[in-house]
Amino acid sequence: MEFLVASAIGVLTAAGIYLVLRLRTFPVIIGISLLTYAVNVFLFASGRLTIGAPPILTDAERYADPLPQALVLTAIVISFGMTAVVVVMALGSFLGSDDDHINDPEDLPSDEEGRA
Repeated sequence: MEFLVASAIGVLTAAGIYLVLRLRTFPVIIGISLLTYAVNVFLFASGRLTIGAPPILTDAERYADPLPQALVLTAIVISFGMTAVVVVMALGSFLGSDDDHINDPEDLPSDEEGRA
């Protein structure tokens, strides 16, 4: 079980980093979302992977730690707000320039224009 969760975190992180390094805004937004999912799964897994255990500290022999669950709920709300802000910024940039490139090749100086 731990290997499966660790592999899922690794795949989500690798795919997220790959998409963040793209030159268009939509893959960057998807990559940031995948990175937040990877962090959420990592936080959730840090509280031990117990199945069917109550998240309450009682005299039970098995229990799930409630702190990572609260952290994941908070991270979900923050990532949703962050994604909404980034989507609005990307949409405004696209509507303002009719292009969704992050680094526009037209704005970069070329060697003929006198770069030293």
